[in-house]
Amino acid sequence: QVQLVESGGGLVQAGGSLRLSCAASGRTSSSYVMGWFRQAPGKEREFVAVIGWNGGSTYYVASVKGRFTISRDNAQSMLYLQMNSLKPEDTAVYYCAANPQWTIRADEYDYWGQGTQVTVSS
Repeated sequence: QVQLVESGGGLVQAGGSLRLSCAASGRTSSSYVMGWFRQAPGKEREFVAVIGWNGGSTYYVASVKGRFTISRDNAQSMLYLQMNSLKPEDTAVYYCAANPQWTIRADEYDYWGQGTQVTVSS
């Protein structure tokens, strides 16, 4: 079992920055692939970024590439998402997720946090 708790969401103006955190607990959490997803009202959950178990591999959805950075600190069992140059269309509930295998499909992730709201005003 892996437990995930997100934090760091909030209200920010367009062009601003936020850093999301995800605290992981569980005996093997450091060996899991970790991802960030988001869900806007009335829309399906969308992949944002993924990072391999040792941080050596990352992948982003095209709409955030160059603006968002995913990272992890396995010693602290933490996952991060640094979000810069935020746009109103980035407004959503952001979720972290964990899975043993590399994937960007939400339906293939085993563990999820409760989500944190990010609102970007224009």
